[in-house]
Amino acid sequence: MSATDLAPAFFLAVVVILLVCRVVSRLLQLVGQPPVVGEMLAGVVLGPSVLGALLPAVEDGLFPQELRPILYVVGQIGLVAFMFHVGWDFRVDRLRGVARPAALVSAAGVLVPVVLGVLLIVAVGERTGAMAPGVSLTVSALFVGVALAVTAFPMLARIIAERKLSGTRHGALSLGAGAVDDAVAWVLLAGVFSIAGGSAGLVSLAVAGGFGLIVVLAVVVRLRQRTVLLAERVPPENLLLVLVGALFLVAWYTDEIGLYAVFGAFTLGLVFPRSEQLDHSVRTLEPVGRIFLPLFFTYSGLNTDFTLLGSGPVLLFTAGCLLVAIAGKFGACWLAARLAGERNVVALRVGALMNARGLMQLIALNLGLAAGIVTQAMFSALVVVAIVTTVMATPLLTLIDRRQRGREEPGERDDRPRPAVVAESH
Repeated sequence: MSATDLAPAFFLAVVVILLVCRVVSRLLQLVGQPPVVGEMLAGVVLGPSVLGALLPAVEDGLFPQELRPILYVVGQIGLVAFMFHVGWDFRVDRLRGVARPAALVSAAGVLVPVVLGVLLIVAVGERTGAMAPGVSLTVSALFVGVALAVTAFPMLARIIAERKLSGTRHGALSLGAGAVDDAVAWVLLAGVFSIAGGSAGLVSLAVAGGFGLIVVLAVVVRLRQRTVLLAERVPPENLLLVLVGALFLVAWYTDEIGLYAVFGAFTLGLVFPRSEQLDHSVRTLEPVGRIFLPLFFTYSGLNTDFTLLGSGPVLLFTAGCLLVAIAGKFGACWLAARLAGERNVVALRVGALMNARGLMQLIALNLGLAAGIVTQAMFSALVVVAIVTTVMATPLLTLIDRRQRGREEPGERDDRPRPAVVAESH
């Protein structure tokens, strides 16, 4: 297809994607799921698993192979804008009083899933038929382990915001642990790609580049007041251009060092100065993420083919990944929170939130697919894990809340904020 053919194809594809995302999101909102979950499932609906199976000619016509890289690139723009706004909404002061338990939960939420994922692949990986030819068992095992260790931090943040959990202990604890989890997971993922490439260069670049990013962001924090004063002299349209330029520059940098664009976007949002004029520019950018993020989900859905799960070994592999994922995240994070002295109801809520993988796991899977580490069968199996664990979060929270309300005395709230950092015994 020529460029002149791709332009109208792209416009039509975007219209279809937005309409399907809206319909699926509305339907899932009826059962309490956040809109982002609907967008993730809509991407699968538009891929070979549903639309391609029912109307393959329609799928090929709407999403020809030449169009898919464009969907990916524009989806990245939406992803970066969305993550920047997540970081901007995040408040570091919410982590006061939960630093120690958040660190323990984060450590458990990374270490246990990685170990269980590696053990699963070592035990049954070569018998599933889902391993990529020419990729060592070590690389496959480490990749699956890291993919299972990822937390869907953007979705976690969205669920916490929509359910008004930001001021709760389990909300603050989950946000802190989830942010650290994802940062560590991206460094580990860079390490997996380094091993796959036979060089330590990628992980070294990720670590060194990460420290460089911290230094730059520390300077931004120090100059925050000056930035606010300077922003007041800049016309709003120019200020938006500067914001987009800074955002894309940080996204490019973190992509180049192997920490992925979304991490740079989130950290920039985290330290971004605040003023009436700057806040207006941030809000002006917000719809970009809302409009174009579904394109990323659709691109992932086009790579997901659930018909590949029809064979017995691959289906058992999918079930094994799902069990390991839930035990490694929900179980480990719940136990870590309890060991840190948290009440059982807080620990259960933390486990339910940390168990969601959604968007971030899809990003990792797309990188693995592009690098040749992941086969279509493994990709589809792990997409099932991402969907199921993410969809689980809201019903689990609702169930925990319902059970807790039945046990509380009038006026008592078991998740009230606690100022003490030192763990208490219960």
